Amino acid sequence: MGKPAIAGTYQPDHASVVSALEKLLLERSGDRHLVLIQDFPDPDALSSAWAYQLICKNYNVDCDIYYGGTLSHQENITLVRLSGLPVRRWNPQTKTGPDLSKYQAYVLLDTQGTTCQLIRTVEASQLPLFLVVDHHAPQKEIDANLVDLRPQIRATATILTQYLQSEQLLVLDKSNSTHVKCATALMHGIRSDTSNLMHAGEADFGAAAYLSNYYDPQLLAAILRASRSKRVMDVIERSLRNRKVQNNVTIAGVGYLRYDDRDAIPQAADFLVTEENVHTAVVYGIVHDEDEELEVVIGSLRTSKITLDPDEFIKEAFGQDPEGRFFGGGRTTAGGFEIPIGFLSGFYENSDYNRLKWEVFDTQVKQKLWRLVNPEDGLISTD
Repeated sequence: MGKPAIAGTYQPDHASVVSALEKLLLERSGDRHLVLIQDFPDPDALSSAWAYQLICKNYNVDCDIYYGGTLSHQENITLVRLSGLPVRRWNPQTKTGPDLSKYQAYVLLDTQGTTCQLIRTVEASQLPLFLVVDHHAPQKEIDANLVDLRPQIRATATILTQYLQSEQLLVLDKSNSTHVKCATALMHGIRSDTSNLMHAGEADFGAAAYLSNYYDPQLLAAILRASRSKRVMDVIERSLRNRKVQNNVTIAGVGYLRYDDRDAIPQAADFLVTEENVHTAVVYGIVHDEDEELEVVIGSLRTSKITLDPDEFIKEAFGQDPEGRFFGGGRTTAGGFEIPIGFLSGFYENSDYNRLKWEVFDTQVKQKLWRLVNPEDGLISTD
């Protein structure tokens, strides 16, 4: 193992990270890595994992990419289907997961483990953590061979693209269809996490300029043409009907959603933040897995207010669990939270129990959010 890196104190230098990663991969030739991304992976996570897999292949290191939730956003489904992106679902509640004994290490990309339910199973197996690459603010201490945390960068796909730009780890080939598709996925990842480059920084623009030499514009256009499903439109309608606005902040609870429709929540938040005189939107609901009888409160925040730090706002609102893990966090302009319901889990169709449970959680979430919207002693001011 290399020297542990501590999230929050580690300030990576890009050139040294690339050199360190190359050295480590050379030492791990013949190994197999388990790559974990967030439970509900977005284009940033999906493309970053694919880029890492291609880099590893160049060093005779095999990788398998897994997520523990579901692909429900139409663009994400289309991205995986049209590009052939090699990602698999692993439901930790079943016995259908991979054989962890065949891996020598695991990797976290676009997550530090707080948005990945698979982390508990993998940690219990004592599989060592090889690498963490993320653009979100530090969530916890991390003990790994190499940690590359850069909150100042808007997308993890930007960081992986910088690895490719160095041409030290892998040289992209325009005639290689897999390279072209991965470059297209990375471009989509950067685009989606920077709101169509409107919130991009210098590094993100540089990465996009590099990828412009390799990506397939027609493939990206086909991915972006994915339409919203009727269920997503229903959730957006619910958020409009239930929203409450105060001090230019809109908050909406949308009730119960099926596990497969979870990505409707961030799409509703994206829609609500476009309303006139609104700079911040929070949408949340109780997501239930009918097969496993599990429930969790899931919410998304979107903001156009430059002085609002979504990571600080969400951490302050919802705090940490008994193990010290934050219930949520964020990056520039966006954030999210997941709060397990635990003992009260259990969905009963059209029952008074469901209604009462929703009223309790809806009230509690609103109280935690509204106290921070107060202009006198909250985190959001009216200036």
